[in-house]
Amino acid sequence: MRVEFVLNGARADAEVEPGERLLDVLRRVFTLTGTKEGCGEGECGACTVLLEGEPVLSCLVPVFQAHGRTVRTVEYIGNDPAAREFLERFVDAGAAQCGACTPGIIVTAWAASQDGRPLTRDEVNRALAGNLCRCTGYEAIVRSLAGEDAP
Repeated sequence: MRVEFVLNGARADAEVEPGERLLDVLRRVFTLTGTKEGCGEGECGACTVLLEGEPVLSCLVPVFQAHGRTVRTVEYIGNDPAAREFLERFVDAGAAQCGACTPGIIVTAWAASQDGRPLTRDEVNRALAGNLCRCTGYEAIVRSLAGEDAP
């Protein structure tokens, strides 16, 4: 089956298997390896991408659901000049450690912030409820996304 969509601002198309996951197509066909597979069951959030601007778990989305739609990955956000300050806050706070969860957290938080503005702690906690991190204990992540200085 042929699937066509807008990927990170450019037209994309690929010949895929009908039940193939969006995650696998992004990584295998388009070599966008920033999107990570953590659990493969929709529990960890590492594979989060934006589908029509909404965070989705790409390990649970059949690629045919992207047909005719817009998909944005962490690579898009990383190259967006509007995200520079947002990403710098994340790095400066030491919010990324092993990196497995980082892409999903960045994508989810970027969608929640809409324009890179700092979120309230409550907004961060609500937005990241589906993103697991085993390294940081979350405090640096929350602090960076809330625009708070390190203690």
